[in-house]
Amino acid sequence: MLVAFSVTPIGAGEGVAAAVAEAVRIVRDSGLPNETNAMFTLVEGEWAEVMDVVRRAAEAAAAGGGRVSLVLKADIRPGVTDALHDKVASIERHLSGD
Repeated sequence: MLVAFSVTPIGAGEGVAAAVAEAVRIVRDSGLPNETNAMFTLVEGEWAEVMDVVRRAAEAAAAGGGRVSLVLKADIRPGVTDALHDKVASIERHLSGD
């Protein structure tokens, strides 16, 4: 399972970076393959472990405001590993004409 998600504390004012950083810390400390960009954090693993990380990250972000917005998109494909990198590599191959 590959999940892209973002969490935003609500009620914490305009500056939410500290609360979001705590959510990202949860993901990074999980040991699961992950990447963070300007809009989303991606995490890959089995359903139960990924959803547990997302839940804990949302809870960490909520600590910054008591309420949290969660946006989540999942690619559920049993038996696939390293989709985090393979999907991008496939696009790059097409772009290069291979």
